[in-house]
Amino acid sequence: MLKEFKKFAMRGNVMDLAVGVIIGAAFGKIVSSLVDDMIMPLIGLLLGGIDLTKMSIKVNEAVIHYGKFIQTIVDFLIISFSVFLIVKLFNNVYSKEKEEKEAPPVLSKEEELLTEIRDLLKK
Repeated sequence: MLKEFKKFAMRGNVMDLAVGVIIGAAFGKIVSSLVDDMIMPLIGLLLGGIDLTKMSIKVNEAVIHYGKFIQTIVDFLIISFSVFLIVKLFNNVYSKEKEEKEAPPVLSKEEELLTEIRDLLKK
């Protein structure tokens, strides 16, 4: 069982996924810091110096922190837009590589002439 697990863990896809998760977690922290420390204070300043993270409503004993929820939505929008851009870039590069592979080879003049002769002989 240990050998099977080692074989599974050392496959390329698992290692790529692990690296992606680690980078994604670090990217999430960067975006959270960007939103918490730069974007939300500016939005609060534009709204008259309001600290959105402290905005809440108290209903009986329950406290609803809707400011933190707004901040989380901004985090999500930035991360999802960034992922969209990365996927779009990857798809563009991949499609260009695929087009280059599918492009017909460039024939020399001799090869073109021989191809024409072959086609005429087939007729």
